[in-house]
Amino acid sequence: MSDAFKTLAGILLAGLGLDSDHSDFVNDSIPIVIAGNKRSGRAKTASDLCDKGYCASKDMWYYGVKLHTFAQCNYKKIPTPALMTVSKASEHDLPVAKEMLDDVMNIRLFGDSAFIDKEWRTFMFFDKNVEIFTPIKRKKGQKKLSFWDGIYSSAISSVKQAIESFNNWIIAKTNIQRASKVRSSAGLTAFIFARVVCAIFWI
Repeated sequence: MSDAFKTLAGILLAGLGLDSDHSDFVNDSIPIVIAGNKRSGRAKTASDLCDKGYCASKDMWYYGVKLHTFAQCNYKKIPTPALMTVSKASEHDLPVAKEMLDDVMNIRLFGDSAFIDKEWRTFMFFDKNVEIFTPIKRKKGQKKLSFWDGIYSSAISSVKQAIESFNNWIIAKTNIQRASKVRSSAGLTAFIFARVVCAIFWI
């Protein structure tokens, strides 16, 4: 059933249809937790898919995976997911994004500071006509961004809030973050993608 749910999720995502008039996309990930802080160092369930990682937004160590979503922005609506994939909890978002977006062209991508990579940004711009926008990171020892850098970063974060809204929506609809009852790799895959399938039907 796990492969069936994963395949069905891919088919349904492809069938959602993207608006060719909108080129703004967002990308982010959420933790899917098998074991929280206290048990994260001892958990071994689905060890081929999972490991221990840290979620900065929740200030939490956990054992599990991350669900990554690449989605098209919609005016005053939650974004339309185009691609979704799973990585280990400890894996940095940047290499996952590079793999996810290998075939993407002619868009503007808004991400967080994890996507700051000058070489990748240059490659995507000149080879794929993809503009990547991220907030400006403070330099070492810098307490505050300059006025204009702060305005720019706030604007990027405002656009990126769309994917955070989508993540909150799918969590509220499916309780996808809580996977403590999962006991196998196949069970985890089925748990995640069955909920993705349900979420797509609600979109």
